[in-house]
Amino acid sequence: MKLVRVKEFFVTQIRIIMSHKFGIFGAMIILFFCLVGLLAPLIAPHQPWDTIRDANGKLAIMRAPSAQFPMGTTAMGRDIFSQMLYATRTTVLIGLVSGLISILIGANLGLLSGYYGGRMDEILMRFTDIIYGMPFLPFLIVLISLFGRSLWFVILAICCIVWRTSARVIRAQTLAIKQRQFILAGKARGCSDLRIIYGHIMPNIMPLLLLYTAFNIAWSVLAEAGASFLGFGDPDNLSWGGMLYNLWISGKIRTAWWWFAPPAVCIVLLVSALVFVSRAYEEEANPRLKQR
Repeated sequence: MKLVRVKEFFVTQIRIIMSHKFGIFGAMIILFFCLVGLLAPLIAPHQPWDTIRDANGKLAIMRAPSAQFPMGTTAMGRDIFSQMLYATRTTVLIGLVSGLISILIGANLGLLSGYYGGRMDEILMRFTDIIYGMPFLPFLIVLISLFGRSLWFVILAICCIVWRTSARVIRAQTLAIKQRQFILAGKARGCSDLRIIYGHIMPNIMPLLLLYTAFNIAWSVLAEAGASFLGFGDPDNLSWGGMLYNLWISGKIRTAWWWFAPPAVCIVLLVSALVFVSRAYEEEANPRLKQR
């Protein structure tokens, strides 16, 4: 039975995305970046930190795109195409992990706050208000000052901030659903609170959960890119924002368009793709949008 439910769940998600033309386009872009991240070691012609030479044995420094270097090279003679492949893996990993953990936090806090109400609702929502007043970059700077520049501390900082909006929206939806007759009937039959919350309320807000999952992943990608561009990313794991940071400190940002364009375009593409997919779930969560 569980396998059947899992299959039905994925079939439903595919149907939702396939019903929206921009959702299909966004899903294809996301799938492409995920495949590139997985296959990066197999596709990349060089290691991202290797200094390479051209066919004549000279250091390939600041070379424009060519047959040998499809995306050109950096000021340190590193292949940008190889760096892009490995940076895709890091950016997608941070986006997915941060987005999924943050929606897990936000969904649970929103469900518990909306269902129980009273003192629990007051405590959880005041805690959410405190997080709303906590800016991301200063919080990240404090973490880095205490623990050093690490990929997992960047993810931790993102997770601690991103969940707040989804928690509020899911709480509001839970407040509305818990007053419906089927929830009251479940209580009358003696269903436990956990069964009502996760077995009856959560399936009814699943489109909303997936909508904010896409939003959280998109925000995580932008947050990581901004943090890395300012020099707060993990120096051992290259990302798209880290590539832009390396370009900035090299002083070539006004001339090396081939260095700037690939990571910048990929950030825009991935975030746009996530917004397109979220639009499909937004129409599912609010059918009135389909009539426009």
